[in-house]
Amino acid sequence: MSFLKKLFGGAADAPAKPEPSETYNGFKITPVPMKEGSEYRISCRVEKELGGEMKTHHLIRADTLGSADAANAASIAKAKQLIDQMGDRLF
Repeated sequence: MSFLKKLFGGAADAPAKPEPSETYNGFKITPVPMKEGSEYRISCRVEKELGGEMKTHHLIRADTLGSADAANAASIAKAKQLIDQMGDRLF
């Protein structure tokens, strides 16, 4: 059945298994690189509790890398850069 989905374009590349989260300046960063063909797109989830409510931002970049480990490291680095630039305004 999955052969038919791929043949007719019904199968989208699914995100890779989420990696362990990292905490940075009160934000929780969870890399979730997206597998696209033989490469991985930089992607992660950035979360923080504000005013008693958990806020979530999904960061997805156009950049792709050759391995999941490289995409994880790049996802965390990009999230840290975004946190440094935006802080709580991210949400």
